[in-house]
Amino acid sequence: MSAYDDLMAHQRQTEALAQIAGRLSWDRETVMPRGAAAQRSEETGALHAVLHARRTDMRIGDWLEAAGDEALTQEGEAQLRHIRRSFERTQRVPGDLAAALARQTALSQGKWAEAREADDFAGFAPVLDEILALKREEGAALADGGDVYDAMLDDYEPGAKAADLEAMFGALRPGLIMLREAALNGMPALRVTGQFDTQAQMRLARQLARVCGYDMQRGRIDKAVHPFSSGSGSDVRITTRTAEDDPFNCLYSTMHEAGHAVYEQSIDPAYALTPLGAGVSMGVHESQSRIVENQLGRSRAFTGWLYGQMRDAFGDFGIESEDAFYAAVNSLHRGFIRTEADEVQYNLHILMRFDLERALIAGDLATGDLEEAWNARFKADFGYDVPRASQGCLQDVHWSVGLFGYFPTYSLGNVYAGCLAEALRQAVPDLDAGLAQGDMGQAMGWLRENVQQHGGLYTPRELITRACGFEPTEAPLMAYLEEKFSALYPPA
Repeated sequence: MSAYDDLMAHQRQTEALAQIAGRLSWDRETVMPRGAAAQRSEETGALHAVLHARRTDMRIGDWLEAAGDEALTQEGEAQLRHIRRSFERTQRVPGDLAAALARQTALSQGKWAEAREADDFAGFAPVLDEILALKREEGAALADGGDVYDAMLDDYEPGAKAADLEAMFGALRPGLIMLREAALNGMPALRVTGQFDTQAQMRLARQLARVCGYDMQRGRIDKAVHPFSSGSGSDVRITTRTAEDDPFNCLYSTMHEAGHAVYEQSIDPAYALTPLGAGVSMGVHESQSRIVENQLGRSRAFTGWLYGQMRDAFGDFGIESEDAFYAAVNSLHRGFIRTEADEVQYNLHILMRFDLERALIAGDLATGDLEEAWNARFKADFGYDVPRASQGCLQDVHWSVGLFGYFPTYSLGNVYAGCLAEALRQAVPDLDAGLAQGDMGQAMGWLRENVQQHGGLYTPRELITRACGFEPTEAPLMAYLEEKFSALYPPA
């Protein structure tokens, strides 16, 4: 066997163990007994210690050096690029720190859930302080003298820099604010009314997941407090949530997570259990979920079909026509929760979190002052007060599990989705005909061919540029939002 073969055999076992770690996390969020949290923390810490040891195995360096002299395919070169990057980054983090982070974040997630339920940020602040201390230590090790936040961001969007994202987000912000103000000062938002049986919601959610291309033979749908997707290859699971008075929460969360899951299921099977066998970045991943949820799932064509499915499932729910249903699905409304925000206001939530977490990491914002800073920023951006912590700084799980640098990839994913949607409509001019029949086949086929099958073969920016034919920019997203919402909420 060659050095490359030895390296890939080692890597496949490491990737298999990482999938097991992911399954433990899925179980913790869905069916794990509440009393198992402490034991699960130890199990998670032990498994991550094993993973850290495998990822820092000094033989990897020797294999990489020897494999660099071999004649490799494009895929082989890409595998080496990913493994080398991971090896160099993982080597910088001491094993005891990696294990401590795994244990602490496993414990803190349960404490976050309790604090959120009790609206008690003050009680959670010391826990968050511990996470921040560990993450700053890890970030400093990864940065190796460079910018700590950029090093954290690189975990989720390789090659991205906070300064570039700040410029991109700054270009989005004025237009988003103008659209938001025009809409909220215009016609009142239409809302569905009544009680919606949760079992009927789940049946329709499963139907929508299949419409999005989700293969239920290689996945399953469960409930969780915070919807998410987990796994890759032949075992990709998603979760959703239900609320009796808000079926859109369940249905569009499901389509969003199905977008993530279909990406993982569509990667070339030859890449399974290798670095190329997963989505290349969180930003690209988010582009797949957002284009399914929004540009496709909230389009006039698709909502016309969905309206009929809703009436079949729930009967009369207060909306009298397909056009009114389209307006209801896309209504702008006051609210506090990021995951329930409309397309226009969603990025304003992310921009706020991006700024706050950078201040936390830099030490410019004390943990104990986070709730006050959050509420002040929210009032400035959205115009009204946050009533309680569960609707404010305790609403998201991310910081409690150490995912600093993750939030900006949500807005970057929206930017990528805007670019991809523009290219998709140019490539498939009759797209709406299929969507009007509840058929996303053409759209998902184009995404599979141009984005999803490649897994980690290209860098994030290369992948989007190849798919779209132009460098990613915020302009297509802003043009899409302005066209859509100016029509829905015309100036008085």
